[in-house]
Amino acid sequence: MAGEFTRMLVRVRDGDDDAFDTILPYVYDELKLIAHRHLQRERSGHTLNTTALVHEAYLKLVDRENVEWQDRAHFRAVAAQAMRRILVDYARKRNALKRGGKSKPLTLNERTIAVEAQAEMLVMLDQAMSRLETLSSRLCRVVEYRFFGGLTDDEIAAVLDVSDRTVRRDWVKARAWLFKELYPEME
Repeated sequence: MAGEFTRMLVRVRDGDDDAFDTILPYVYDELKLIAHRHLQRERSGHTLNTTALVHEAYLKLVDRENVEWQDRAHFRAVAAQAMRRILVDYARKRNALKRGGKSKPLTLNERTIAVEAQAEMLVMLDQAMSRLETLSSRLCRVVEYRFFGGLTDDEIAAVLDVSDRTVRRDWVKARAWLFKELYPEME
């Protein structure tokens, strides 16, 4: 099945407009899992549900031109980026409409990365990740793929063309850097 999926991605890369629609059944459950994971970290009563997030992300993926699709892990990584942007956009809109409230801390640990139910914190994380990207694009991708995409170290290593050991080291560095950025008073 992995080979078939890669062949479909090659068809997409080669300009076959119908090939992207054939991919959806192969990845729909994975995209729903990624979306569900994101929305569990969001505030309760979020107006965006799992299915809507998957569909919005899929629309963003379909509209991407000049993407050199490599394999399923690469597809999931790009989907994770799309979902991150959608959720951050929603959070920014929410913050623009409703100011105030206390933000809850962001927990970055090996087992789970839990974003408490605050749009403000998601925006702060996104801003910190943008600053991290100016220092190291790879560190930013590791956080994005792991946090937003749920990719394993092996999958991230394949997408970034580095060793899984490098991914683990990058994760530690990125996590420490983000903690300092988000909580400078803790130093």
